[in-house]
Amino acid sequence: MKSAVIQAIEELRCHFPESDVTARDTGDGGAVVTIDRVDVGDGYTPMETWVGFCISFQYPHADIYPLFVRADLTRVDGGSHGEGISLQTFEGQPALQLSRRSNRLNPQTDTAALKVIKVIEWLRTK
Repeated sequence: MKSAVIQAIEELRCHFPESDVTARDTGDGGAVVTIDRVDVGDGYTPMETWVGFCISFQYPHADIYPLFVRADLTRVDGGSHGEGISLQTFEGQPALQLSRRSNRLNPQTDTAALKVIKVIEWLRTK
């Protein structure tokens, strides 16, 4: 893994100290990352999910996109997930894809940890 990718994984571990952050080397300098036990709030059942994504070898000059969560995540109000969420797969397992692209990526400030935090906050307020 490239040093910037390794640093991003360490930052994720700092931002999610109660979670297990695992990374698999993709062989090209990037990584496939999974964060277990992420709280998505009381608007969903279950309230906890894993979050998965790839950090490209081009990081920090490439967006962390898309992110994935467990496929059985449902809204407690019974509503549909709506725009930006679709059923896909991640690492061979069913998952909900969270499509939130960073249109004005700034490699100096837009870290992998910040992206995950923003997308989870978006999900919580949906």
